[in-house]
Amino acid sequence: AVVSTQSTGKFVTGGNKTLRIWDVDRPNRKIRPQECDLGQLKRDVRCILIDSTDEFLYAGTTSGDILQITIKTHLFKNSGPAKDKYSLGVHSIAMLKDGTIIVATGGGIVCALKAGTFKPIAQKECTLAGGATSIAVRGIGHQLYVGVNKGNIYRINFSDFQPTCINSCHYSGVLDVAFPYGCGDLFATCGKENIRVWVTDTSTEVLRVTVPNMTCHGVCFMTDGHSIISAWNDGKIRAFKPQSGSDLYTIHDAHKQGVTAIATTSDSSRIVSGGGEGQVRVWDISSNRQEMKAAMKEHKGVVTCIKIRANNMECVSSSDDGTCIIWDLNRFVRNQIIFANTLFKAVCYQPEETQLLTGGSDRKISYWETLDGSQIREMEGSADGSINGLDISDDGNYFVSGGNSRKVKVWKYNEGEVTHVGLGHSGDITRVRVCPDSKHIISVSADGAILRWKYPF
Repeated sequence: AVVSTQSTGKFVTGGNKTLRIWDVDRPNRKIRPQECDLGQLKRDVRCILIDSTDEFLYAGTTSGDILQITIKTHLFKNSGPAKDKYSLGVHSIAMLKDGTIIVATGGGIVCALKAGTFKPIAQKECTLAGGATSIAVRGIGHQLYVGVNKGNIYRINFSDFQPTCINSCHYSGVLDVAFPYGCGDLFATCGKENIRVWVTDTSTEVLRVTVPNMTCHGVCFMTDGHSIISAWNDGKIRAFKPQSGSDLYTIHDAHKQGVTAIATTSDSSRIVSGGGEGQVRVWDISSNRQEMKAAMKEHKGVVTCIKIRANNMECVSSSDDGTCIIWDLNRFVRNQIIFANTLFKAVCYQPEETQLLTGGSDRKISYWETLDGSQIREMEGSADGSINGLDISDDGNYFVSGGNSRKVKVWKYNEGEVTHVGLGHSGDITRVRVCPDSKHIISVSADGAILRWKYPF
């Protein structure tokens, strides 16, 4: 719907096979619609524009053309372009001060047209990565800002009509976040089709790795910093170079039902992965060979998280089946098992590695002894929704939680008290991480948001 710029008592709506001009009768408290007469044309309207004089309205359609309607008579006047209609429809239109119409299409084309004739203006067309969703005009029209459905915002100077990407983000849920070992300057996130590396202080994207039609469930950096390791729903573990994003190696058929969790040892010689079928597998990694060392099968559900001890002798895995298992990485057998009436979503070692912290669907945050698997403490982590992400600061004094309540909470570890609560996410939080230099907290959510918080201590 678009409101008239001149008359406060008139607005226009459009939709499937309909385009209506509404008159607001304030004294009688009535709204009277008038259907626009399009003749034989049948169109689904995606966007509407009213010119500055209130003489004409322009409607972009899913058929890829633009309709021109006389507002006073509600009659169809013109449409265009006549021949080469825009692929995937006209998604957004705007008008400059001089009457030039700017069109953004579902195929990613942004172009300038002459009003009335709808003829393209020479050298005023460009193609963006993704279908356009919106246009904003700056000033008299010397600059345009266009958003696309791939999460990018472009700036276009009208003089040369060359697009520049000024902002980007994930266009679907973000499933994991990771920092390089001991480095808080960069972090990586993953989700549908891609992995992205960001500068922490400026939130600018410096690298993007794309695998079409796949979803990355987990990402981490090798401790030596020579590779980015990722877990994918097609059952493959992929490694990429952190500078260029080019392929380093791929482990095929790592898990039958997709790789759902991943971690690396501190000496960069092994990868520990978890899968949808419940197996935890250990892989020996060298410069020219990647082979499976062991497969440990005790979980009955999806492996949701894996953490490895600093000495690389043990790891812990959490699962949707209500168990956390501590594994011996020398003998590849179970050392301890933790049972709870929950779907475990997150687990992490306390820095001294004598205790574990877990969170899950029962909204509880629990402390456990690593020696015998006994529970030390259980506390309410959220009033509503599961706990999906946990991370402990390097000094062990504080930890951070996030989940379906969409709140980021900072806790005192020993006292179990909440010190700070962060509100900002509009979707379920999937993971949280404390920056290695303890300057920031990074939280990611299912709506594609990445939020950077100031670490409060």
